[in-house]
Amino acid sequence: MAGVVSKMWDDALLKYNVPRETVGRAVAVAAVAAYAAKLSVPRVRRWLQSGDDNGQPGADNNNLPPIKKRRSQVDIKRMHRVNKEFLLQLEKLLRVMIPGVWSKESALLGVHTLSLAARTFLSIYVAALEGHIVKHIVRRDARSFMLMLLRWFAVAIPATFINSAIRFLECKLALAFRSRLVDHAYGLYFNDQTYYRVSNLDGRVENADHCLTDDISAFTSSVAHLYSHITKPLFDCALVTVALAQSTHQMGANVVQGPLLACAVITVTGHILKAVSPHFGQLVSEEANRKGYLRAIHSRVIANAEEIAFYNGQKVELNHLRRAYKSLVFQMNKIFRQRLWYVMLEQFLMKYVWSGTGLVMVSLPILTGARQAGTGHGSSSSSDSVSQRTQYFTTAKNLLVSGGDAVERLMSSYKEIVELAGYTARVAEMLQVFEEVSRGEYQRTAVTNSKGVHTQSCLVQFNSEGQPLIKGRILESKDGSIRLEEVPIVTPNCDIVVSSLSIAVEPGTHLLITGPNGCGKSSLLRILSGLWPIYAGKLIRPAVCSMFYIPQRPYMTLGNLRDQVIYPDTVQEMAAKGIADTDLENILAVVRLRHIVTREGGWDVEADWKDVLSGGEKQRMGMARLFYHKPQFALLDECTSAVSLDVEGAMYQAAKDAGITLLTITHRPSLWKFHSHILQFDGEGGWKFGPLELHESSPSPAPVSETPRIMPYSKKVGTA
Repeated sequence: MAGVVSKMWDDALLKYNVPRETVGRAVAVAAVAAYAAKLSVPRVRRWLQSGDDNGQPGADNNNLPPIKKRRSQVDIKRMHRVNKEFLLQLEKLLRVMIPGVWSKESALLGVHTLSLAARTFLSIYVAALEGHIVKHIVRRDARSFMLMLLRWFAVAIPATFINSAIRFLECKLALAFRSRLVDHAYGLYFNDQTYYRVSNLDGRVENADHCLTDDISAFTSSVAHLYSHITKPLFDCALVTVALAQSTHQMGANVVQGPLLACAVITVTGHILKAVSPHFGQLVSEEANRKGYLRAIHSRVIANAEEIAFYNGQKVELNHLRRAYKSLVFQMNKIFRQRLWYVMLEQFLMKYVWSGTGLVMVSLPILTGARQAGTGHGSSSSSDSVSQRTQYFTTAKNLLVSGGDAVERLMSSYKEIVELAGYTARVAEMLQVFEEVSRGEYQRTAVTNSKGVHTQSCLVQFNSEGQPLIKGRILESKDGSIRLEEVPIVTPNCDIVVSSLSIAVEPGTHLLITGPNGCGKSSLLRILSGLWPIYAGKLIRPAVCSMFYIPQRPYMTLGNLRDQVIYPDTVQEMAAKGIADTDLENILAVVRLRHIVTREGGWDVEADWKDVLSGGEKQRMGMARLFYHKPQFALLDECTSAVSLDVEGAMYQAAKDAGITLLTITHRPSLWKFHSHILQFDGEGGWKFGPLELHESSPSPAPVSETPRIMPYSKKVGTA
């Protein structure tokens, strides 16, 4: 088929009297012009639009959800490149992955380096061996040819083993790097409740799960692969250059001409590729962002599947998923398009230009060398000269192929380094956020109207970026009481719910917390638990272990039935406290759950307890944890809303009898009688605190319309 097309093409050129050279030049000029237009048109378009959007293209963000548009603009401004910041981030991560000279990772790195060097020596030996084989073929020396062939097969065994060992060691090195980095990241992530604060108090890391898994894996694999991709070519270039110089010297030719020509061509190629190289680091980083966002939407659908099914909201969630996936496809296609033109130019320069340069380098010693064919007078001498030149040509050709491949990998590794810069930036920024959050340094977008509203009759101070400054102090109580002195209640979105709150809760002072939704009830418990920072004032409280928080939806951990009761203790910690399974059964009897042990098959049965237990059983399991730990204070946030009134009353009375001070958020009047004081929020920033007095005529439980009365107010604060 190709021959037919070629003949038709030749006939057409002959008919119109058009030289083939002219057509070839026209095609070459058209290809170069098309590529130049491909590079220049987008830059000119962005320059013309710079007055509207500061030169930043926005077309690639059209399909992004709003949350991702904000993040992508930050990434565009950062422009992850190979610069000083990248080197500092990479150095910091390498110190984590390679902790010392005598570490396991250093040993793997050393063995891997030796394998790469051995592979280079074998390549040079094989190239010389091929030259000898061709030499004996030209001489028609069958015996020597067979001996060389046997040596060829003998070398193949260690060569193939080393090739396999290089891939094996690269995978082992990547896994070792990942293990070190994961251990370090997990240590930061679970230190001082960072896992909660990153997602609730700070807004810089949107998908921590994706960063801790895929990003770390991609980064470590890229580092291990890049080490192999750079180290072996460096060995190849150095040793191949020495071998070529020796061969050229043996031919009696100039040793400098070939390397100078190669250096000139490589330098020009490098400058061209660097000038037209796309920003692969930024592109890969944005692709990772969109992958993480797509995974987050899938996780949200799984976590809220029941609620979505009740509302029949699958159409809305499907639209969200399609938008996220469409934005990911758009970004991936953009990378593919950038790589298409870049790889085309790269292959042209490295495959064809360099091949022509290599042919010139090989031919120079033969054409200009002192050892020519006419040095002898007989046919034997002429035959030896031809065989020697053939041996040199074969050896030099193989060495140049290895050297050219090495230089090509070094040149193309720049693209991989730029991509590594994107992974490095994401992992380094994640670890930096973990460290800053553990120190109490947060950055989050404020959603309030203005800073003027913030500072109005409020002690909270803000920096130039509108972020509140953490000026409050947390002290340990000496008498076991809880005191708040002019402490504001500020949400993670910088919305001040209560401008200043001052209360004191002594041991045995059971506090009822009431008010409308969004008034700060649960926020107060988060502040007491240490989840939210203190922006002003003073919080005096006992140790955190003296307080136990039970939410409306208790968390069911992985493990057996025993683990659900003693959470967050382990079986070893339970044994150290001197608590046995019989004691746990007595605790379950208090919350009316003793039958679960028999129903589920014993204490050691493992199940998905989130689905096995009903809503009321899970709430009673949360109260069982309270009786197991026996803290000084119990922070109860609507924790018995799904429990019957009789069981609820028995559990509260048992908690009081155990000497546990109750701080309860509830809307059930039946629980008023178990409390002595009340903290009532009005939903507009005001609050009242004082002793609780119920109508004597009210039956127990009180009717829903009954309202608790507060004795003379301790304090009242106006709207924040």
